[in-house]
Amino acid sequence: MKKLAAALLAATLLVLPAQASGTPAVDAGAAVLMEKETGTLLYEQNSDDKLEPASVTKVMTLLLVMEAIDSGSLSREDVVTVSAYAASMGGSQVYLKEGEQMTVNDLLKAVTVASGNDASVALAEHLAGSEGAFVERMNQRAAQLGMADTHFLNCTGLPAPGHLTSAHDIALMSRELILNHPSIREYTTIWMDSLRNGQFQLSNTNKLIRFYDGATGLKTGSTDAAGYCLSATAERDGMELIAVILKSPTKDTRTAAAQSLLNYGFANYTLLDVYPNEAIAPVDVLLGEKETVQPVLAQPSRILVDKAAVNQVSTRLELCEDVEAPVEAGQTLGRMVVTVGEETLTAIPLVACQEIPRLSTPGIFLRMLRTLLMAG
Repeated sequence: MKKLAAALLAATLLVLPAQASGTPAVDAGAAVLMEKETGTLLYEQNSDDKLEPASVTKVMTLLLVMEAIDSGSLSREDVVTVSAYAASMGGSQVYLKEGEQMTVNDLLKAVTVASGNDASVALAEHLAGSEGAFVERMNQRAAQLGMADTHFLNCTGLPAPGHLTSAHDIALMSRELILNHPSIREYTTIWMDSLRNGQFQLSNTNKLIRFYDGATGLKTGSTDAAGYCLSATAERDGMELIAVILKSPTKDTRTAAAQSLLNYGFANYTLLDVYPNEAIAPVDVLLGEKETVQPVLAQPSRILVDKAAVNQVSTRLELCEDVEAPVEAGQTLGRMVVTVGEETLTAIPLVACQEIPRLSTPGIFLRMLRTLLMAG
């Protein structure tokens, strides 16, 4: 039966037409499509509505765990001892027993692949001492990320009155996770795996991982109240998209809605490297130990554009004529303006590539003398 269901789902995903030329087909209470690198929203539907996220909550749980791992305060090989409370979690689980020991690495598999509520609580307790203390950290991190519609009451997404977030907020925390902790893909792209030396089989609840080209994650969720929810990520041609679906009526509509959003994004948008259309001239430095300073782009010049407008992208340089010393490294000297047709898309600062100290009084005198001698 499982093989038959998988085959039917694969056929559904392959047959569904791409909605790229127009508005995506989204059967859900709320939805968002975001591009990872720039954070640009490409599609919104009730994006700020406060809704129950079910197990998509675990994106924040995973974010805090990966931050701890990448900061060095937690190791994937650390052994976690399961408490009675963690073992008591209902819903999706990997059937942890009180006193059982499992590595952080295996618990991460249990959370990302099987959506284990027991594994989520075990990780939370190991990191913060209790689920309550961990949830405080979740809400603090949400505030830092600007997740204004979010209030977490647990680390699992199990139903709790007041445990709410929005499609936009889920996109924000999903972006933070995949942008700054890309090794999470080692877990979120697993289709099938096992725990306990092969005795317990895992199968990913996110069917896009197997059937959608470029899928990289991220997290599914469902309860009777929340409906079917998903934060789906996928990458093609160096561009990664985040499609968030909340309160979809069925598993299949959830998957189809996410696919429709991703298809729309990949068909219509691309990341483009833009460069100055002329050499960046040095800027004169008045009373500096060096007479000029070289401006450079302050950040990578990668922009998100509609594929139909790629040939209309152009740049122009706006530089100051001169600057008085001292000049600090990184000091703004102008900007590169990027336009699409007649519309300004963005302006990337041009900054000093190095520090230029101010000439001392004797130095000013010597330079004046040298200038006079050369003139003579």
